[in-house]
Amino acid sequence: MSHDRKLPIGVQDFEKLRLGENIYVDKTSYIYQLAQTDAPYFLSRPRRFGKSLFLSTLKAYFLGKKELFEGLVIAELEKDWLEYPVFYIDMNVGILTDADSLLRRIHVILDTLEKHWGMTVKDRDPATRFESMIRSVYEKTERKVVILVDEYDKPLINTLDNAEINQSMRDILKGFYGVLKSADAYLRFVFLTGVTKFSKISIFSDLNHLKDISLNRKFAGICGISETELIRYFQPEIKKLSEEVELSYEETLAQLKKHFNGYHFCEDTEGMYNPFSLFNTFDAGHFRNYWYSTGTPTFLIQMLHNGNFEIKSLENDVVIPANSINDYRPEYYNPVPILYQSGYLTIKDYDTKYNEYTLGFPNEEVKYSFLNDLLPTYVPQHLIQQNFSASAFVKQLEADHVDGFMTMIRAFYASISYEKMKNEKKDEQYYQLIFYLLITLMGQFVETEVKDSAGRADAVVKTSKTIFVFEFKMANHGTAEDALAQIDSKGYLIPYTADGRNLVKVGAEFSETERTVSRWKVG
Repeated sequence: MSHDRKLPIGVQDFEKLRLGENIYVDKTSYIYQLAQTDAPYFLSRPRRFGKSLFLSTLKAYFLGKKELFEGLVIAELEKDWLEYPVFYIDMNVGILTDADSLLRRIHVILDTLEKHWGMTVKDRDPATRFESMIRSVYEKTERKVVILVDEYDKPLINTLDNAEINQSMRDILKGFYGVLKSADAYLRFVFLTGVTKFSKISIFSDLNHLKDISLNRKFAGICGISETELIRYFQPEIKKLSEEVELSYEETLAQLKKHFNGYHFCEDTEGMYNPFSLFNTFDAGHFRNYWYSTGTPTFLIQMLHNGNFEIKSLENDVVIPANSINDYRPEYYNPVPILYQSGYLTIKDYDTKYNEYTLGFPNEEVKYSFLNDLLPTYVPQHLIQQNFSASAFVKQLEADHVDGFMTMIRAFYASISYEKMKNEKKDEQYYQLIFYLLITLMGQFVETEVKDSAGRADAVVKTSKTIFVFEFKMANHGTAEDALAQIDSKGYLIPYTADGRNLVKVGAEFSETERTVSRWKVG
């Protein structure tokens, strides 16, 4: 089979995808299942996860375009192929950063619909125009209307860093989307997609009739690509990639999984790959952080910093009540729900007794990119750009140059300006946080562990020849010698004694006066 099949990179229109003979991962069984009811639906998924393509597929289905579905699952299931009037509302177009730009966008959408259906509505109130259009089209066609809304919350996501503007946007959208409930008698099917579900006291207070399938096990695979689908649909691409990166087929699969898999939208379900990252990896022939490079909202990074969020918990032990995971409330300043909904965290476990989810990074693409973006929040940007490279630190330890590694650590801390330092809490937690970020970013190249508990060292770095165990003390709480003694007394080396590699323990002390590592001892 040819390696040059067409990958649907950036193709979000189902008709274009099918007529262009792009590879299509068949999700039409979900469409048939959804279409059997008249219930209005809401689906939350991260950006670039296939929401727009799924919505476009729904559009083609409800327009009765049977020919586009030849060879797909739904072709065997659907017998009637009825045509309905479809209103496709795309909120992902334009830069919507204030109430005026949002209103202009809504009026453009309504102008387009009115022109298509040969109607004119004099009232300029968006909600009134929208409701009148639905009723008029229903009366004209004698068919109930299908409403598909893509990225309903994009204007809200864009303005989360400005509470006043965000509230004005919510007020507008609350009235506009509220029509979906008041016009229910004229609607055959409603489907909204977005990243986050805003709180019940906001937009969704008027949309409480929507059936939220975001955490529904039956629809966990509705967007994204499962490992089963990856192997079924992309054998030629995986084989070609394995040749380009000079790995075996099995090793290439393992790398793909490590980099891009791991998203779970319900507990105990098959992990999902980000399709955007997969397709770009196949196209380019190498591994890069494709999804992450499309943009991370700066307000998320700032929210974590301003709220003194425990960054280490992002690894895999952020616990959140089940009733909060899909319900973001800006006024609470809690970043966890939107970190999950945006794709930076995913479900790792679920506690049935306490009805709580445990969240963590889904994969290496997200983990290392996110932490790399987070580091400049705690240290100056110029320092990151000019002096920082996780690989440079790794190379020192790979050569067993502990003093060289610690000298770089010392220089790194010393380079942080006094102005930056005095704005932070200059305590052990601050120093350890920066060290945690440094060590974790080194994990892109070697195996690392960073622990909090009393039974583990502050950090462990494993190279091919040596395992380094680090313990740190603030100078006013202990010395480098005390840190070494703690490694021995607490038995931090014991888990690694059977490994076969050299064991090196490093004790260090931070000086608040010098604002860096003042001394270290190697044992």
